Formats: sequence, structure tokens, C-alpha cells
Amino acid sequence: MKRIWAAFAYLATGLLTAIASWLALGVLLLSVVILPLLPITAPVIRRIVDFDRQRLARYAGVEVPPPPPLDGPWLHRAQGVLADPASRREGMWLVTHALFGTLFGAIAIGVPGSLVQQPFVPLIWWAVPGGFENSFGVHVDSWAKALLSVPIAIVLALVLTQLPRLADLDARWARTLLAPPRASLEKRLAEVVATRAAALQAHGAELRRIERNLHDGTQNKLVGVVMMLGIAERTLRQNPDGALQALLRAQDAAGEALEELRNVVRSIHPPVLEDLGLDGAIQALAARCPVPCVLQAEHVGRLPAAVEAAAYFAVAEALTNVAKHSGAEHAWVSLGIDGERLVVLVHDDGKGGADEKRGTGLEGIRGRVAALDGSASISSPEGGPTVLTVVLPIGK
Repeated sequence: MKRIWAAFAYLATGLLTAIASWLALGVLLLSVVILPLLPITAPVIRRIVDFDRQRLARYAGVEVPPPPPLDGPWLHRAQGVLADPASRREGMWLVTHALFGTLFGAIAIGVPGSLVQQPFVPLIWWAVPGGFENSFGVHVDSWAKALLSVPIAIVLALVLTQLPRLADLDARWARTLLAPPRASLEKRLAEVVATRAAALQAHGAELRRIERNLHDGTQNKLVGVVMMLGIAERTLRQNPDGALQALLRAQDAAGEALEELRNVVRSIHPPVLEDLGLDGAIQALAARCPVPCVLQAEHVGRLPAAVEAAAYFAVAEALTNVAKHSGAEHAWVSLGIDGERLVVLVHDDGKGGADEKRGTGLEGIRGRVAALDGSASISSPEGGPTVLTVVLPIGK
């Protein structure tokens, strides 16, 4: 009985997504005719499909991984929708699910309701003047028609026991249509392995950088403070009047060491993120940018510390590149939440031609973002503009 109830719930919710699929098909056809709508409607359609992926996972216990998000400028997203194999698979699923999801869902909802009604037909038909119509449209006005409800009820009960088979068939179709081919899964696994290796490498490089900064900077300054305090002690014993200058020099050196230590701490996780949050911290970056910069941001709230740090350092590096290399007169930073992703855009009106291989920090941005299973892409044709798009999962 538990399995029948699970199948009923699966098919009944499938009826809702089937109705949504009919609407999505209409929107999809309109988008194909009016191509500028495609980058807007594709994410909405993908959310319907993602809901069915979750429904499939709850019923069958099978996780169907979603495809990577379609990011970047409008033209890039439009080309991605048309060329993406995952989009074609989702289109096939929409057609199949709209047809069979509606049929199976109607059966799942209609059978229990009719089964409840049939046993009462022989008991009450004679009490209704002129008879009545049962759930199959048969006008019951005689004992022969009333007793026909008994075999109908038996058939309905048998159909009810077959709901798990219908649900399993529907789940199998969904898994076949939505799951990426084995080659794609192997490619994705290779990407995950490469990302993990890059994350470990980046982590090791970060630890070495912190150690180097502490050893070559802060430690040397602290050693200098200790030496100056030793000189001040000897001066105080031999010439108390001249000890003040030695103490002042030691105090200045201690202040420099403290500032060096603060810089190392800021490079690990900027305190401004804790104080102002991501949107406030990026607003501070935009205000300090030598190129006039406008921040267009919704309030994103508090996000995981690693996500905030990656987004902050990506924007900081991008704005540094804008100031040093772009020749831009204006820059814009856009910050927002799209479903379970943080999307950051850095846009300038400079000369373009940004190249990751020329030491502009873009490779570092990509590596830091990839370590969190995010993506970073840049569009920078000669003559501009340059648009950096960073997408980070936030795990909500």
C-alpha cells in the first residue's frame, strides 16, 4: 500500500508538471520564433525540468545531474541554448512528459475517485429520482446498470495496484531523456577531478604565499622591533636621556609590523566582508576604483564565507585590471542571486582584448572560482567592451 501511495503522489505531481510542460512548450515555440526571448525563457523552462529531476530523485532515488548553467552575455546564452545537447534533451522531455504525464496523472487521480464512488452506486441509485450519472458518464436508472458498478470497481482496484508500474515507466522515461550520455558524465567527472586538483594546488599556493609574507615581511619587522628594543634597553642603562629616540623607533617598527600582519590577514579573508557583507564590501571596492564605477546590486544577504571571499577577490582583481589595462572611462559591477547561484558581472567600456595569458589575473580568478564548482567567463573583443561573468553556487 505504501508503494501505491508513493506512485500516486509521484504521478499526481507529475500531472502538475505536465500542465506546466504544455505551457512551457508554447513559450518555447514562441521563443524559437522570436529569438531574443530565448535567453530569458530558457532558464524558466529549465526550472520546470529541475523540479521534475527532484521529483524523480525523491521517488526513484536516482539523481539526474542538472546541466551547467547558461551564463555570459545575451548572444552567448542564445547560442548556448541552441547548441546545448542538454537543452535538446529537455525539449524532448517536455514533449513526452506533456503527453504521457497528463495521461498517467489523470489515471492516478481519476481511478481512486471513481473507485470510492462505485460501491455506493447500488445502494443509492434507487433513492435518486430519475437516477444519476456515475463517474464514467453512464446514466444509472436500473438495477442492471447499478450492478455493473461491481465489476467496474474490481477493474479499478486492479488498475490501482498497477499505479507503481505506471510510475516506474514514467520515471524510466524521465531518467532516459534527462540523463546526460555516458561520455558527458565521464567528461564531467574529469572536470571535477581537475577542479579538485586545481583547488588543492591553489590551496597549497595560498599557504606558501601566507608563509612567505609572514616570514619575509612580518617576521623580519618583528625581529627588527626586538633588536630596537634591545638597543633601547642598553641606551637606557648607559644614556637615559637618549633612550627616548630608540624607543620611538621601536614603536614605529612595531606599528609597521602590525600593519604588515593586518595586510596578511586581509589577504586571507577581508574583514570588510564580516563587517559589511558582500554587497557592502563590493560597494567599498567600487568607491575606491580609480575608474568611475557603479554598483548595481540586490541585497544578497550573508552567503558562505568561501563564496563571499571568491566573489570579492574576483571583483577586486577585475577592477584592478580595469584601472591598469582597459583604458575605460566607466565600469559597472552587477551582483545578484539567480536561484541557487550568485552571479557577478564586471563590465567596462574600455578597449577590450583581455588575455588570460598576459598575467592579468584572469587565470587566478578562474582557478579560485572553479575550486568552488563555479564558472568564470570573459568576453573581451578588440575594441571592447569587456564583460567578466562569475557564477558561484551558494548551496541554499
